[in-house]
Amino acid sequence: MDFSLSEEQLMIQQASKDFAQTELLPGVIERDDAQTFPDELLRKMGGLGFMGMMVDEKYGGSGLGTLSYVLAMEELSKVDASASVMVSVNNSLVCWGLETYGTEEQKEKYLTKLSTGEIIGAFCLSEPEAGSDATSQKTTAIDKGDHYVVNGTKNWITNGGRAEVFLVIAQTDKDKGHRGINVLIVEKGMEGFEIGPKENKLGIRGSDTHSLLFNDVKVPKENRIGNDGFGFKFAMKTLAGGRIGIAAQALGIAAGAYELSLKYSKERKAFGTEIANHQAIAFKLADMHTKIQAARNLVYQAAIDKDTGNDYTLSGAMAKLYASEVAMETTVEAVQIFGGNGFVKDYHVERLMRDAKITQIYEGTSEIQKIVISRTILKD
Repeated sequence: MDFSLSEEQLMIQQASKDFAQTELLPGVIERDDAQTFPDELLRKMGGLGFMGMMVDEKYGGSGLGTLSYVLAMEELSKVDASASVMVSVNNSLVCWGLETYGTEEQKEKYLTKLSTGEIIGAFCLSEPEAGSDATSQKTTAIDKGDHYVVNGTKNWITNGGRAEVFLVIAQTDKDKGHRGINVLIVEKGMEGFEIGPKENKLGIRGSDTHSLLFNDVKVPKENRIGNDGFGFKFAMKTLAGGRIGIAAQALGIAAGAYELSLKYSKERKAFGTEIANHQAIAFKLADMHTKIQAARNLVYQAAIDKDTGNDYTLSGAMAKLYASEVAMETTVEAVQIFGGNGFVKDYHVERLMRDAKITQIYEGTSEIQKIVISRTILKD
């Protein structure tokens, strides 16, 4: 496969890199410590088109392809994975689902604001007893004719505290199993809808993660996306694309750790020479570079599959599985290369290591990716 980038894609890559270095890098350590992300930075990301990269221009988006989105995600993630996960959720899980399956009225009402970053969205699937097993939804959406009444709890919701629009997966007819699940658009401020406390996380601490509580929340029928019972299929289709975004995030985290390690190894001296001249360090760098390039090829392939209309279930799962494993391995080795300095916040690699871990968990754990991959190849 030819992974040559177009002039437009190279410009997007460079613009993303410039934004990451000039806007995200200053204060990234402090944001991680404080578990916060300024609204001003979020507005800047929206103004530059990061929040709706793949959305059609008629809805306020940038009208770009998945590969362009992946290039931006990689550059942002090299510096601040908290920023990139907000971009990923808004693009892959919220905007894509609305644009692909929503009604024209839903797109005009919500997508036009989401794609420009005027508001931000959240995707609500996980529950205390339904994480990897997405069919075991306990949140209910009871059909009352012209509206649904929603009750239940969602957890681990990225953007949960700052989102204005929530795509909520809920069970309408338990007897129908996964065919009885719907997806509803819930707005912040609806009566009975409550946002729980922010989670105190290991990594991606700048992005907010919350539980959401639904107590007899009335949601108009026109807020349902797709036909009755479409919710589970919606979630699976949306997550398949979302994995490409998280794979790009993992790739960026790994690449960021490698670039810092390479620079440090050429400056830090031990035993009378730069540590890069020691084979023990040089071989670590060789392994890191090789695995990152292999991960990049998988991520780009998945993006191109999506852009060209090919089935990206397998390529997306492989990219997400491998890139997340490489992110974890690379960041651990980066800390080792930095030695004692790697264990303190000022050198960034310890944060990258903490951020890397979640890429093996959210939007489908590594174990779930192996299930997807094995089932696909065995079926083929």
